[in-house]
Amino acid sequence: MTTHQPPSPKTEPGAEQSDQPSQQVSDKTPRTERGRRTARKLLDAAAIEFGERGFHEASITGITKRAGTALGSFYTYYDSKDEIYRALVADLSGKVREAAREASRPDLPAFAAERSALLGFLRFARTHKEIYRIIDECEFVDPQTFRQHYETTARRIAERLGEGAAKGELRADTEEAHAWAIMGMNVFLGLRYAVWSQDRDLDEVADLANDLLANGLAPR
Repeated sequence: MTTHQPPSPKTEPGAEQSDQPSQQVSDKTPRTERGRRTARKLLDAAAIEFGERGFHEASITGITKRAGTALGSFYTYYDSKDEIYRALVADLSGKVREAAREASRPDLPAFAAERSALLGFLRFARTHKEIYRIIDECEFVDPQTFRQHYETTARRIAERLGEGAAKGELRADTEEAHAWAIMGMNVFLGLRYAVWSQDRDLDEVADLANDLLANGLAPR
């Protein structure tokens, strides 16, 4: 594994890296448990640093100070600020996926599965509010990663809808656009009821959204 030296002390770490993310990602996957713990600390610290300061104001020194690690340790796992930023977006995407998965069960009917997935996301967003700033800023910092995040999320929803349609629990003409519509609803429900305020029970929000999916807004 190539060893990268930290920047000169005369240069502010974070500022020494271009604000435009590079497209090359080195393979610095930790190979020991200690290394995995350190990399995890750096990612968790990066979430706080980027969430509070934004990409352009965040710095590598800020990340390492929050993580309680030496500056040189950063370069053992990441080459630059933009590289850990991309890794963080991927990490947050994975956590959203796991939150939705843990809140659901494979045997749930289609509408119940969507309710559980939304509830899992809303609960995650309430405790990780920084995800909205980080993902939103990614549209300008790294458009490719931003697009990949939402395309991957929509694909997971589309797969669930397809399974529901195959079992006869959803309409047969369910398609990709339905998945993007559901994702858009979920994202903004999270923004309103998980990030901006916590003035409503999340189970109620999930019930309301699920009723909308099941019955629409047409008069009955």
